[in-house]
Amino acid sequence: MAKLKLNLTYEKPSLLNVPVTRNIRRCVEATLDAEGITALCEINILVTDDLGIHAINKAARNIDRPTDVLSFPMFELEPGNPPTDWSGYLDPGTNACPLGDMVISLERARAQAKEFGHSVKREVGYLTIHSMLHLLGYDHLDEGPMKKQMREREEAIAATIEGMSRE
Repeated sequence: MAKLKLNLTYEKPSLLNVPVTRNIRRCVEATLDAEGITALCEINILVTDDLGIHAINKAARNIDRPTDVLSFPMFELEPGNPPTDWSGYLDPGTNACPLGDMVISLERARAQAKEFGHSVKREVGYLTIHSMLHLLGYDHLDEGPMKKQMREREEAIAATIEGMSRE
């Protein structure tokens, strides 16, 4: 199992959701395991609402609208080919690899779960896996092979997690 230092913050007390917290952790760990990551990893996750993610999206990407998840990788990694030696990626103060930051809109996840006809648990899990893959170098800039590769990994990882089937 992956070693993990997860810094999970809820922007507003009303967003605090223990089942979501457990699910996020499980999805982060499952993604690290599926991708063969052996280093101690540090990941910062902010759970916010549409207003919060809108502000971050505008400030960081100059996109003036909310979204479901944002990913801010610390490194440019090759998708599906993690480093065999993580020593150059480790923070000397923590001896952990700071993979990056993630922002999830719980409000948007709830709306999308309803729209897609599945549980909030599955939607938040899917967004977490999606963002983790971005932190690990995957992208979907095109509608072709890159997107297909990422979608296949998302579904394969989700299938390994109890309760993440298409509900």
